[in-house]
Amino acid sequence: MRTSRFQFSVKPQEALLILITMFWGGTFLAVQYAVTMSGPFFFVGLRFATAALAVGLLSFNVLKGITWLEVKAGVAIGVAIALGYSLQTWGLQSIPSSKSAFITAMYVPLVPLLQWLCLGRIPGLMSCAGILLAFIGLILLAGPDGNMLALGKGEIITLVGAVAIAAEIILISAWAGKVDVRRVTVVQLLTASLVAFAAMAPAGESLPEISVPLLGLAAGLGIFSAIIQVTMNWAQRSVSPTRATVIYTGEPVWAGIFGRMAGERLPLLAMLGGVFIVIGVLVSELKLKKKTAPIKAPETSAEAES
Repeated sequence: MRTSRFQFSVKPQEALLILITMFWGGTFLAVQYAVTMSGPFFFVGLRFATAALAVGLLSFNVLKGITWLEVKAGVAIGVAIALGYSLQTWGLQSIPSSKSAFITAMYVPLVPLLQWLCLGRIPGLMSCAGILLAFIGLILLAGPDGNMLALGKGEIITLVGAVAIAAEIILISAWAGKVDVRRVTVVQLLTASLVAFAAMAPAGESLPEISVPLLGLAAGLGIFSAIIQVTMNWAQRSVSPTRATVIYTGEPVWAGIFGRMAGERLPLLAMLGGVFIVIGVLVSELKLKKKTAPIKAPETSAEAES
């Protein structure tokens, strides 16, 4: 006889991803303030240059053994990071943060789709249910004013950034376990910085006035970005891309909480969206296990006669 039961468990790697996502959500306010002093590409380039320097100093001894696979992986991931962060920051200059959060969250359904197309991995039932709930929550969190049918310049830029973020998660998972975390992180952060700086000229962005607040924000967010990338590279060795994606959907929830602490007030509909996202994270952690009852050993002839 078979019985089914749900089992809920959180791995240490998943707990760390939830923690960094919480702090990740708090960076929205800092980035919005930064783009008032600098163009998006210069700020992203400076931010990741600081991150690369921080990780490089801590990983100097292991960099000597870098392999061609780690260089290739780091460059590919770094390009995706540069596009994702730069385009998201660029889009914030012309659209509200709530709409930006919603469009960026399009990477939630894009990850399992790209995972299936690129890696041939079909996500499980509970992961799909969790993603659906989280995506509904993100729509509610964006509020009733979000009109995705009329895409302007800022919306299109942010949507392309969402595709890049989805690609980043897929690429990290594709090489996880095959490369040294510290070496590949240095390469990807350095690549992200160089790509962002190189994009300044095509985007028509000029060098901003260097100030202490700008340098402080870039350094602080850069160090935090280094911690994020190292944690993601390490944790996604054992956490699936789909599971990681649902955890990352908590970012706008935490962004809303920090925004409220700064004086913003979320409407009831947005708060309901936050609840849906939390439920989506929990559902994605549920595993349907089938328990099979032990089969009795056949009776011996002596036992049958007695």
